[in-house]
Amino acid sequence: MHFTSEQRHDDGVLEREFTLGEIPGILWTPASAAASAPAPLILLSPPPLGLRKMYPRLVARARHSAADGFATATIELPGSGDRPRWPAAEQALADLRRAMEAGEPVSDEIVDALILPLVEKAVPEWQAALDALLALPEIGGPVGYSGGVISIGVRLAVVEPRIAAAVLFAGSFVPRAMFEEARQVTLPLHVLLQWDDEGNDRQAALDLFDAFGSKEKSLHANMGGHTGVPQFAGDAAAQFFTRHLK
Repeated sequence: MHFTSEQRHDDGVLEREFTLGEIPGILWTPASAAASAPAPLILLSPPPLGLRKMYPRLVARARHSAADGFATATIELPGSGDRPRWPAAEQALADLRRAMEAGEPVSDEIVDALILPLVEKAVPEWQAALDALLALPEIGGPVGYSGGVISIGVRLAVVEPRIAAAVLFAGSFVPRAMFEEARQVTLPLHVLLQWDDEGNDRQAALDLFDAFGSKEKSLHANMGGHTGVPQFAGDAAAQFFTRHLK
């Protein structure tokens, strides 16, 4: 992990951009992390829109988490932002848009082509980032995961034992193969669902929640579109992490 820049926000949060091989990312640590015990870590997984575009939302979540004593980190997903273009993923996205604009059902083949290769590439990168982050003296466990693409969170919850709790955003298409993986998830889950999300299959999200094998899982559904998550829903997710990571 190579740090490339740093700035300190007016609330004392230290923001550092880094690269991990070809993968760019950002780490935020609370002011207390250097002076006291290592901070627990929350991984902020962005949608595949690029960190530059998502930065305002990510830094707001990071600073909110820092106020609760958490360090947070994010990395650029494969094919997003300044990372090399991914022709197969771009073709799958074009097929998805074409089907939706034509009012046609989105086929399993399109969903698989769009999501499954992303999961296969992104999950090992998140694990490599976690290795590097936990090696820093100011970062400690336990670790939480927050965000989407929800299938990435499902796979990480199954294969990564260092993640102790997860907040999952039900706002992306879910391949059928992920339902079997969901049954293997056992860690505490807090799932956010926007009821009127125009780009999401609501029934698939409900079926996925039902499939999760976790003994502790809660579904928080709110009226509104994809970007209309109310502030109180974010506050409830923060309380979930405080309960499980501290």
